[in-house]
Amino acid sequence: MRGNVIETVMGGVVLLVAAVFLYFAYTTSQVRAVQGYTVMAQFDRVDGIREGSDVRISGIKVGSVVAQTLDPKTFLADVQMSIDPGVKLPDDTSAAIISAGLLGDKYMSLSPGGSDKTIPPGGRIKYTQSPVSLENLIGQMIFSQPGAGGKKEESGEPQTGSGAGAAK
Repeated sequence: MRGNVIETVMGGVVLLVAAVFLYFAYTTSQVRAVQGYTVMAQFDRVDGIREGSDVRISGIKVGSVVAQTLDPKTFLADVQMSIDPGVKLPDDTSAAIISAGLLGDKYMSLSPGGSDKTIPPGGRIKYTQSPVSLENLIGQMIFSQPGAGGKKEESGEPQTGSGAGAAK
């Protein structure tokens, strides 16, 4: 009987520690739903962006992505964002999908322009930049190297350099 009491107390301590950990994780993660006005932006690709992704200006969260749809006419990705009502975006604002790190999450980065006119609720951001594909960059780098994946160019001229067979 005494063994059951000790196991029950230890189980309670484990649950209490787990609850404290979850509370700490939630309060320090800066999770907050942004309720505000919506704006739209169109992209060629939205790799890594999903509903709930941050929308930031200068690294500060000012909104979140609320929906993504495919435009049936243009076959471009429409991204709907909810922006904090205290943030008024100039109508020449640009949007780009940025990686938070080499392997990190992606977020929507807004760069406000200098216009005096603002984007109205339900309006559209005109200037967008799709994310850079790391796989495409690596592929371009590999296949752009001389002699990589293709024929060597022969110029007929002697090569010079500082190696063992270099001309002196």
